[in-house]
Amino acid sequence: MPPFLKYDKRLRAAVLVSGGGSNLQALLNAQKSGLLKSAEISLTVSSSADAYALKRAAEAGVKTYVLQEEDYLNNGFFNKTGYSANLLSILAKNQIQIVVLAGFLVILGEPLLSAYKNKIINVHPSLIPSFCGDGFYGLYVHEAALKKGVKITGATVHFVNDVTDGGEILMQKAVDVKQGDTPETLQRRVMEEAEWVILPQALEALCASLILQKKDL
Repeated sequence: MPPFLKYDKRLRAAVLVSGGGSNLQALLNAQKSGLLKSAEISLTVSSSADAYALKRAAEAGVKTYVLQEEDYLNNGFFNKTGYSANLLSILAKNQIQIVVLAGFLVILGEPLLSAYKNKIINVHPSLIPSFCGDGFYGLYVHEAALKKGVKITGATVHFVNDVTDGGEILMQKAVDVKQGDTPETLQRRVMEEAEWVILPQALEALCASLILQKKDL
């Protein structure tokens, strides 16, 4: 276990982003309102220099860092190990204890996953095990749900491991699919009614539980 991951009264969280950062904003709002009592958003890392999420973080006074996915491409192949190793170094230097993937589109690997085992969570826009795994992200998830004709969808917060969307489920919330829904309208409602609700709740519950256990993190 890395020596920098020690018990504290509030855990230092890093939020990993790739785009607009609406889930990051939900976490920042929860922090401002006092919902997050056991976690502090201390760092935002973006896989894109153009991500609007970086502006959200800066306006909230949160330190930002850009680790571009494109810098780790070689002949069309992504160097997952190199990216994950450098990300681990950034997290360690900032004494990060909990990692939150909030619309983060990079697939992580070793040595990061081992260093932060059961300390990385992700929010996914479906009720896992439906519409998840490789290729299911963003609007593709909602397009698949509508094509399948399901009447209920939702969002899931889960631990991150070496299987895409395969980690233990921490929290889920259902959302009704309405007649006439498009992928865009469904995406927006799932965010508003599920993702923005359960992501802060799951983060707080996890951090509070770890602190209560008073175990090395």
